[in-house]
Parts: sequence; structure tokens; C-alpha cells
Amino acid sequence: MRRRIISRLDVKMQHLIKGMRLEGWRKVGDPEEKALRYYDQGVDELIYMDVVASLYERNNLADIVERVASQVFIPITVGGGISSLAAVKELLAVGADKVAINTAATKNPELITDIAGTYGAQATVLSIEAKSLPGGGWEAMTDNGRNHTGLDVVEWAIEGEARGAGEIFVTSVDQDGTGLGMDLALIDAVTNAVKLPVIACGGVSKTAHVTDTFQKVDRLSAIAMARALHYDQVTLPDLRVACADAGIDVRDIDSERAALVAEVAS
Repeated sequence: MRRRIISRLDVKMQHLIKGMRLEGWRKVGDPEEKALRYYDQGVDELIYMDVVASLYERNNLADIVERVASQVFIPITVGGGISSLAAVKELLAVGADKVAINTAATKNPELITDIAGTYGAQATVLSIEAKSLPGGGWEAMTDNGRNHTGLDVVEWAIEGEARGAGEIFVTSVDQDGTGLGMDLALIDAVTNAVKLPVIACGGVSKTAHVTDTFQKVDRLSAIAMARALHYDQVTLPDLRVACADAGIDVRDIDSERAALVAEVAS
């Protein structure tokens, strides 16, 4: 299985931000410039998350997504504050390929089915903010890990799959922004519970965190990173080399570009 390396870009009021455990945000750059930089470096996909969308009850990323989508040719997922088919339609119309839903889905699980039925499972991502519980397991949270849902993460992922989601995007609230490595137990539990592709996020600060996770969780489809890329703790070219050296199947960007040049030349 080919693994994907994804950039996660959290946005607050048009600013790219990053925090720790989904809070304590700081501005770290321009969300458009960073996306184009990562695209040039060979990232497989982009995930934009409007981190304050729930406060305003709507996603405010349409302008950014439209500008970026006109310049990149990789999938773009957009999340945050999406609670209706109309919101999905707006984002897909400006260039998003997928939408990630969290809060609205926990309140109205039928929304997953509605989006998948209207726009296809391939456009429907169930985003889960997972927080570990003292007695074991994980609870699905909303609003950047602040609000409890009472939902068991693994059971919620299974339900999301049954309702029509095409992908699961799971973020470890505990590991997010810490740089201490990914929650392997969480990722393993979710990937073993569903047949869908799973994207895992939270805790990466060095290439070994990526290669180790891919090697230890062989059904994991993708890893999304934010801080590690924004602060140049890892670079995408070095990460691809490390994955290839570890026997992990990732896209060969150099070969793809050489083939494209040869095609244009012919």
C-alpha cells in the first residue's frame, strides 16, 4: 500500500496557527504560502482546518482554498464548522476535494450519510479528535478537544464507516504539538477497527516518528503533520528518502517530475 504524507494547516482568521494539544495557538505564517511551499516540496495532500469555525457556525476558508486550489494539483481536504450540504457544496465548488466533519457529525450522524450520498464517500472524511481516558480507551472530543461527546473513538469510527464515510482522520489531542511521537495504540486500534483509509495526526517532530509509525501500523494510510513542517523539524524531501530507505512505499516525486519533463519535451 502506498502511504501518503499530508500537511495539516490550522487556520484562525486567515492566519496559519499552531498550538499544543489543540490550544495555545500562535501565528506561524501564511496558510497560502505554506501550502504552496509544501506542494513544491512534494506533499501528497493538504488538510485545511478552520479552528474557530464552530464559534461562527460556518467555515471561513473558501477564499484561501480557492486561491490554493488554482495553483496545486493534489487533493485538498477542508474541515471546521461544516454542518450542512450547502456548506459542503460551497467548499467543493471553490476547489476542495473532500470535507472533514466532526462536531456536526457527533450531533447528527446522519449528516455523514447525507454528504456521502450526495457527493460520494470519496469526499466524506470523518474527523475525530481523540483524547485518552484514565481507565483506557479514547473519547471523541469536539471544538479542539474542549468538549466531550461521550463517544468511544473506536466505536465512533466504526459507525462513521457504516454511515458512509470514505476516510477517517484521527488526531490525538494528547500528542498534538508535543513532538513526542504518535499515539501508536490509538492509531492501531482505529485502523484495525475499520476497512477505510485512516489518516493519523499528532506528535511528529522527527522523521523517525513517521517511519516508525508506518512500520508498526501497517494498515495506516497516511500521516498528517503540522508543527514538524511549519518549524522545519522535518522536510518533505528528507522524509521521503527516509521512508524509501525504510522500505515504506511513498510517491517518488523525482521520477514523476522527470517523466513529466520528458512528456513535455516530446
